[in-house]
Amino acid sequence: MTDFHSYAPADGHRLAHDPFNAIVAPRPIGWIASVSAEGKRNLAPYSFFNAFNYRPPIIGFASTGAKDTLSNVRATGAFVWNLATRAQAEAMNATSAMTDADEFALAGLDTLPSTAIAPPRVAGSPVQFECRTTQIVRLTDHRGGDIDTWLVLGEVVQVHIDPALLDNGVYRTERARPILRGGGAGDYFELGDRFDMRRPA
Repeated sequence: MTDFHSYAPADGHRLAHDPFNAIVAPRPIGWIASVSAEGKRNLAPYSFFNAFNYRPPIIGFASTGAKDTLSNVRATGAFVWNLATRAQAEAMNATSAMTDADEFALAGLDTLPSTAIAPPRVAGSPVQFECRTTQIVRLTDHRGGDIDTWLVLGEVVQVHIDPALLDNGVYRTERARPILRGGGAGDYFELGDRFDMRRPA
């Protein structure tokens, strides 16, 4: 019988570092481009990000604190998700700085225009989703108390894929070398070995 390290999060984890985001890992990165109502550009990575629906495709990210991205999405109803890859890992990390500067310029990133919405895409990112916001939900604890975190959901209305990632019409996840967020101050991962497992009939 395993003697688990067990704890109630509200009482503290009794470890050197909170293991929560290391356990729920690796997580895809929400590298989100947005613009303000006045057209000021913003680019920021979010480690709490994922896909939530297939048809229509809906993705979402969680903003802890009312950051610029949240304000921009509220004002304009649109954002772009850019696939963060190993080739652009350092640039992605640079855009996580808390600054009022243009993160595209700060990280030395060129842009591509979007086709359906205002925010630009990250040039060099091999996949981008143009999204229109569907919901912004403030999270609550189990007692119904507000948390300083907002879940932003958006419907993907335009997809851009580098053809090099397609093999006879099939998207090859590993070719992009996506990076994934782990725990700790700076743990990131690349994909490991692929294996095939189909649903039971």
